[in-house]
Amino acid sequence: MKARIAVLGGDGIGPEVTAEAVRVLQAVASKYGHDFEFSEALIGGAAIDASGSALPPRTIDACRESAATLLGAVGGPKWSDPGARVRPEQGLLELRRTLGLFANVRPVRTMESMLDASPLKPEVITGADILVVRELTGGIYFGRKSRTAHEAEDVCTYTTDEVERVTRVAGRLAMGRRRRIVSVDKANVLETSRLWRAVVERVLRDEFPQVEFEHMLVDAAAMHLIRRPASFDVLLTENMFGDILTDEASMIAGSLGLLPSASLGAGTNGLYEPIHGSAPDIAGRGIANPYGTILSAAMMLKLSLGLETEAAAVETAVEDAVSAGVRTADIALAGKATVSSREAGAAVVERLLSSR
Repeated sequence: MKARIAVLGGDGIGPEVTAEAVRVLQAVASKYGHDFEFSEALIGGAAIDASGSALPPRTIDACRESAATLLGAVGGPKWSDPGARVRPEQGLLELRRTLGLFANVRPVRTMESMLDASPLKPEVITGADILVVRELTGGIYFGRKSRTAHEAEDVCTYTTDEVERVTRVAGRLAMGRRRRIVSVDKANVLETSRLWRAVVERVLRDEFPQVEFEHMLVDAAAMHLIRRPASFDVLLTENMFGDILTDEASMIAGSLGLLPSASLGAGTNGLYEPIHGSAPDIAGRGIANPYGTILSAAMMLKLSLGLETEAAAVETAVEDAVSAGVRTADIALAGKATVSSREAGAAVVERLLSSR
């Protein structure tokens, strides 16, 4: 296969972790006979410094002309003034809108060797394998906003079309898993959640009759994610609830640094990024955990390029490296030496190339 991949390192540790993911993708190309071309471009604070825009036209063109986009992270103290006219996160939000990406997919899966790294008891999290599908472009984050000296307003709005399309993504993904969906809302209070519940139920019953589903209030979902995480398969939720629940669920895996994500639209051109931030406190030190970004690249191989065998090989190489004790500081075992970002990436490449 020949494919162009846009690489947006972004800010902080972003360029460091994306560099390791690119090394792994190059190893995939070498091992399996593919031709991957990488197109680097700026986004976020780095783009503001260079051009005054958080998402320059050249970056948009690079992403549109590519089969998929790999992103590191955006933001940092240098650009943290909430009153600034241009902020790094605007670049990410605009990129999602430009590419028509409306569904954020975040897998949360426990590794046997990482059970002790979670603050939860191993017997609680063993076997957890959750796929969170979060609506990405609607809800309170994108509704009408206003503020005066004495009051502020953030309007949460959803349309039938927005709920239908993200539900279809969840339904398709559930069909390739255990065929169970829990749809999260707050229908006992919010009108948007009542619409959400009605639309989800209609789409799943009419279009995915093989999928079992249930509705769950967000507060109950937050509790059960910690109490019995292994009971969930696909978790479907609106924007803000999904943002909060996925950060909570990251503790099941043991570290934010291990978790990948994909932002998808109607086509195959997706945006792939780790769920962690730019971590400016450790940027430039070469110690950031690249595994979440490498696993994001694995999601890219599967969901945008259709290379499921290659994706599975990358996932296995990461798990083998972690199991062998190749760990950055955030997931280190007590009393054990830690490795650099580059050493972690090299360990994955070595295991990938030596696998059958």
